[in-house]
Formats: sequence, C-alpha cells, structure tokens
Amino acid sequence: MDDIPRERLTGALRRGAVKKHVAAIHVSGKLTLLQRRLSNVLLLNAYDTLTSQPVHRIDARTLCLMIGYNSNDMDTLKASLRGLAETVAEWDMLDEEGRQEWGISSLLSYAKLKGGICEYAYSPALAEKLNDPKVFALINLNIQRRFTSGHALALYENCYRFVRTGSTGWWSLELFRRLMGVNDSSYYEVFKHLNAKIIKPAVEEVNRSSNIVVTAETRKMGRTVTDIRFLIRENPQLAILDLDDGEGVRRSPVYQRLRKLGAADRLARQWIAEHGEARVDGKLDYIEGQGDVRNPVGYLSAALRAGAPEPAAPLSDRARRLQRVQALVAARTPTQRDADRRMFLARLTGAARDDFERHGWMSALNAEAIRAFWDELHPGAFDMDADGPRPI
Repeated sequence: MDDIPRERLTGALRRGAVKKHVAAIHVSGKLTLLQRRLSNVLLLNAYDTLTSQPVHRIDARTLCLMIGYNSNDMDTLKASLRGLAETVAEWDMLDEEGRQEWGISSLLSYAKLKGGICEYAYSPALAEKLNDPKVFALINLNIQRRFTSGHALALYENCYRFVRTGSTGWWSLELFRRLMGVNDSSYYEVFKHLNAKIIKPAVEEVNRSSNIVVTAETRKMGRTVTDIRFLIRENPQLAILDLDDGEGVRRSPVYQRLRKLGAADRLARQWIAEHGEARVDGKLDYIEGQGDVRNPVGYLSAALRAGAPEPAAPLSDRARRLQRVQALVAARTPTQRDADRRMFLARLTGAARDDFERHGWMSALNAEAIRAFWDELHPGAFDMDADGPRPI
C-alpha cells in the first residue's frame, strides 16, 4: 500500500467496486482490530506495484503511527506481522469465462524488520487477486480509525465491497461466523448469542462510524436461522469520510491566494501537494509583481511547470528553512505525510495546535518546534552551506 496519492487510489478502487457475480476475498475475522488496520495500511502501501514488484517496503515508525501503535513498540508490530503471516485469505469466484476458481494464501508470504524498515511480500496468486479492483475495495484509512471493534471493522470491510450492488447476498451462518472470527466457539453456534454479542453491536457501530448503513436480514429453515445477508446503502451524514477532505490545505493562506487568483479547488490542492506551499507562494509573489496578467492561472501553471525565474533578492534564513521543510514534506509518501502530521499534532496543545491546524508546516507559531521535529527525522537537514541547506 505505499507510494500512491490516496485520493487517486481511493477513487479508482471505488469505481471498480465488486460486481454482483464476483465473490470477494474472505479473510478470517480472527485478526485483531490493529492487525486488520495493519493489513489495510500494508496493502495501501503496496497497491501500485502489487504485481510488478515482488517485495514492498515501508518505514516501520511510520507504519506504527498509521495503525495506532506506539512508534517504538516493535514487539507488538512483530506479533501483528506474525499474525498476518499465519492468517489465511480464501477466494471462490468465477473467472471471465465463467469457470470456478478457489484458492487460499497466507495474507503475507513473509515480513521482516531491519534498519527501521518493514519489508514484506504477498504470494503471487494473492497479489494478482488483490490487484483486481473487482475483488478488493480499499478501506478508507480515515474511516477505519473510527472503529473500536474488530468485529465491526470486519463487517464493514465485507459489506463495503458490495456497496454498489446494495446487498452482500446470502451468507451461511458458518461463513459469517468465520468472517467474524468466532467459528471455533460453540457459544456462537447459538444464533441468539451470535445476534446479541456480534451482529447487533457490529451493525450499530458500522452505522454510527462509517459511510454506509447496513441492515441485517436472516433466512430460516423451519425455526432455525441458516443464512444472513446485509442490505447496504450510503450514509449521507458521513459520506464526507469517503473523500480526502483537504480541510487542512483549504485553511492555508496559499490555498486562499490560489482561489483568489482563480484556480479551482482541486487544482489549488494539487499544486500545493505537488510543489509545496513555499514554492507556490513564491510563484504567486512573482506573478503579482508582473502587473496585469491576462491569464494568471495559466501563467502560474507554466511557472510551476517550467520554473519561471524567482525575484533576485537573496532568501532569508527563515525563508530557507521554510523551503527546506517543504522539500522534506514533499519527499515523503502520502502515507508518511499523514503520519508525520498526526505525530507532530500530538505534541501540541492550545494556540500552538490551532495555529498548526490552520497553517500546517508553515505555522510561524511553531517554527522552532517544526524545525526540531524535522531535524529529528533527518539529522542535519537544516545545516546551511554557501548555497543553502545540504541535500537530504
């Protein structure tokens, strides 16, 4: 799940939601909530190169932050990776020619931690299946962090894949218990217990915390419940979670300047993400110094693309530091940038936190703390030579 713009991945995957006659990959519900989050983040990290690259890597510290572990808790990370390697994914589906295909694979074929990097791989067969957008619908990380129950997240994952068809179709209770990870418990063989302890609480949390609303329906043989299905519809109150909200970017002064110039919302956010606030801000200053420009948005686009000349005045130390921060941020993957922001925010309170939420890494109130944060991640990043900061 790594080097990918989250908004592009999410949109592409959701456009390829599960079709009616294609069965999804089922994963044992015995995974803990944190293991299930780990599985999703690893897949997000690897998604663009699932079939073209046999091995995937992600910074272990970033990985811990993204799934809610203490960044130094390597023992828990090791245990969770071990759990994924011991968990079986199973698929049973029709191919394009209508032939039935059944298969199983461990979720991870191997994983290792070395030098602060988590390296891992999927079996070729599973990578091929996960790479098919008709089979797997990526779970939005903003949504999964809202769940407090592993059963609820498991139910959400298995229902969200069918959001476009409106129903999961009928599952036998045996399959449902396996998806929830309670198939080896005699207690949950009694439907009354399964309904009270698993189904009702999971449905309630999915409906409260996610972008879909699910309703359980059962089918009986005589008086015995034999099958269950879930009807699915979008939750309009929480549909915003399905998108990259971009609120932090929209609050930045550079974004406001771009919008005032005439740039569309999506274009403004794209430029900030690609070039960094400091670079875009500098180009805006340059354009404003050119007087009346007939097509300022087009001019800015060309300036960002071709590197139009900057004002000749030398940069101040503060401006250099700001540019350095933007370069460091730009060098991180989308997953890492999200983790960096959350980790830094966790250190702030009161006015300092408010200022960072408004201005991001350009926050003047947090300038020294921001420098210290990035210097910790990249020692010597702000050492100046005659031409400015040294390369990363």
